[in-house]
Amino acid sequence: MFKISIEASEIENMPLGAFPGEIRVIDKPGFEYEKALFYLCRQKVLGFDTESRPVFSPGQHNHGVALLQLSGAKRAYLFRVQELGMRHSLCNLLSNKRIIKVGAATLDDVHGLQKLHPFKPAGFVDLQKIAWEWGIRDKSVKKLAANILGCRISKAQQLSNWEAPELSEAQCNYAATDAWVCREMYLKLLESEKHPLSPEELLPPQDRLAHEAALERKEANIAAEKARAGTSKRKHRRRKKKSSEDGKDNTEKGQG
Repeated sequence: MFKISIEASEIENMPLGAFPGEIRVIDKPGFEYEKALFYLCRQKVLGFDTESRPVFSPGQHNHGVALLQLSGAKRAYLFRVQELGMRHSLCNLLSNKRIIKVGAATLDDVHGLQKLHPFKPAGFVDLQKIAWEWGIRDKSVKKLAANILGCRISKAQQLSNWEAPELSEAQCNYAATDAWVCREMYLKLLESEKHPLSPEELLPPQDRLAHEAALERKEANIAAEKARAGTSKRKHRRRKKKSSEDGKDNTEKGQG
């Protein structure tokens, strides 16, 4: 059973998680590209992610997705899609419903790739949308990895230049790990028993507190309404009793 949420202080002491296999950068068609597609198309579950050059100022041009990462258990392939392009066979892989592609916020990543070349996505699983079924409210890959796998994922390269002429070793390790860890989390979840969050638990802390306060106000209003109704009924019974007694007195006087 996993935690609903994990604190940053808990993550600091966890072992560093890193992709343990072979990493290949693909920037042009040819033998290495075909070899990559051959391996990836034989996998049942792939880790999926994309990277884009960060934009630090409003006037800076955004070139879109620079890197597509797809990872199996033993190999991770990094496709430099601005140089390679979204080739037909690569689009077919992303449209193959029989091959599961697991990531986080996958819709945003897919939309970015579709701007380079249109394709119909299929077989995608978004960890952010399914984690609640296992009792997890966290959304970030860093927190999800810590919660599900008990490891710390470095984000030091996240804002590096993904359009650099050559990717550094640190960038390659980061990119491969980000895709691979999504695959590993998904497989771990499938092995685990589900404990879905309640609608109240799904709310972030500040919203949950507001929701609880609203429920308390509602309960207080209901209690007050019941108290007023009770008071009104008691007054009505007293008036009815007094009216009955007055009627009885008048009857007795008439008979006298």
